[in-house]
Amino acid sequence: MTANSPAVLIVEDDPAIQRLLRNTLKVQDYRVIEAGTGAAALRLVQSSQPDLIILDLGLPDVDGMSVIRDVREGSTVPIVVLTSRDDERSKVTALDMGADDYVTKPFGVDELMARVRTALRHRLAALGSRPIFRTGALEVDLVRRLVTLAGDEVRLSRKEYEILQQLVIHAGKVLTHRHLLREAWGNGEDIDVQYLRVYVRQIRQKIEKDPGRPQYVLTEPGVGYRLQVLEED
Repeated sequence: MTANSPAVLIVEDDPAIQRLLRNTLKVQDYRVIEAGTGAAALRLVQSSQPDLIILDLGLPDVDGMSVIRDVREGSTVPIVVLTSRDDERSKVTALDMGADDYVTKPFGVDELMARVRTALRHRLAALGSRPIFRTGALEVDLVRRLVTLAGDEVRLSRKEYEILQQLVIHAGKVLTHRHLLREAWGNGEDIDVQYLRVYVRQIRQKIEKDPGRPQYVLTEPGVGYRLQVLEED
């Protein structure tokens, strides 16, 4: 671990889970900051400026949703929610409020760490404002609005591109149906989510080797979609 190692703020009041997260993160060369309440977490966001937050929603002083809201008023730091709430409404609410990902307990450590790495990569890409995004064999030039797969141009309709563009801008982050509908159609409340599913299916037909088992555009059941960040081929 070095002074340049990413700092992760753990917001968790369960000592056993807090210890597991602390040990796992330290082994993987992260600096660890810890808070057991929402109030302490908000103070540490200001004073320590972590690179990422792992946030439990069931805190002893406030609901974790309010922590997401308060953090998002002044910071774009990635937030990975880690909670026992597995209902669709909680997931959608947390993501719409600004969380970058949502993992339910009990959880696999390897999956959680993969989502942490993805959220940090997205953070670094956003800070660098890269005009060209690559994941696996897929390349999207956000300036020229050009999509290629293994060097060959992929022709997308305007609506297909607008959906893919949102997924690229927020690569690795789960985007809710409402978010994608709002960005692509202007008013997500008036459009049936089935329209979005049709367009996503069309996008997969054009960029996935096996549309039935996608490697780029992944479905988060009942919530939305996520563009997976892969190593370049």
